[in-house]
Amino acid sequence: MLSEKQVQDLEKQQYRMVGNHSAVKVCGWTKNMLRNEGGCYKFKFYGIRSHQCCQMTTSMFCANRCTFCWRGAKAPVSKTWYGPVDDSEEIIEESIRQHIKLLLGFGGNDKTNLKMYNQSKDVKHVALSLTGEPISYPDINKILKEFHKRKISTFLVTNAQYPDQIEKIDNITQFYISVDAPNKVLLKEIDRPLFSDYYERLIKGLEIMKRKKFRSCIRLTMIKGLNDTDITGYKKLIEVGQPDFIEVKGYMHVGASRENLERSNMPMHEEIDDFTNKLIKELPDYDIVSEHKPSRVLCLIRKDLKGKQYIDFHKFFDIVNNGGIAGTEDYSSTKMCPN
Repeated sequence: MLSEKQVQDLEKQQYRMVGNHSAVKVCGWTKNMLRNEGGCYKFKFYGIRSHQCCQMTTSMFCANRCTFCWRGAKAPVSKTWYGPVDDSEEIIEESIRQHIKLLLGFGGNDKTNLKMYNQSKDVKHVALSLTGEPISYPDINKILKEFHKRKISTFLVTNAQYPDQIEKIDNITQFYISVDAPNKVLLKEIDRPLFSDYYERLIKGLEIMKRKKFRSCIRLTMIKGLNDTDITGYKKLIEVGQPDFIEVKGYMHVGASRENLERSNMPMHEEIDDFTNKLIKELPDYDIVSEHKPSRVLCLIRKDLKGKQYIDFHKFFDIVNNGGIAGTEDYSSTKMCPN
């Protein structure tokens, strides 16, 4: 699937390959939490404990080459899956093993919170958003079920180029679609998609999002001077998907994105705040519920959720592990809940 050179380059960047097409890497916020330096915005917004989060992907392939992606072209682009399909349980077990192994050095670090370090060995959450397009993994619904059986909550981010894969998903703790531009012309410029019907695929994915019962979120990554325009266009796309949450996040000028964009394209938090306040005026069904300044991101919530931004993990697992379909209202809470 990947060449020996690609694997070597990934390992130098602290990635670890899992089987033929999956990979894991420790998130910087996981490291920060272990050093008592604070958790990521998902902790503040939803109650995800950063030190117990495993960042991974089930597929290194992607059908886009987004200009703002800090991860860069680490693996082949592809419209369709090719090669072997690894067993979902084996992917989970090896991903967690590699994740724990990558954290071993924290055990002997004077700055480490040892209680949190010991807890980190008990993975409670998986962020399927490392690189590539994790939803393209053929057994995506099966692996989500396997995570849930282990009482590991799931967040998955997709650019919606595989709407049929979205349709497969029965339960997920929180589902994301990245809406990277407000219209078809800008989306092609920013995402550089392989599919000619990239925009139609996005629309179909948003329509499926609207129908699904699980918690959903649209993420806007704002690039100063490029996609921070056409608020009406964003409004129309958001209204198609009708997500429970909207994250408005600033582009960060790091990694491979520096080859495509300038530092001047990175907005300050105040500029994200200003854009969000303009957007909220066009979205009467949403309120701003929280912000995380270090990540330059604001979170919007549907008003009819009445401030239930947090996740009741016990309710979620009780429903999905007993054959049910968990709806947003079923496992959302106004209070941060233990995982």
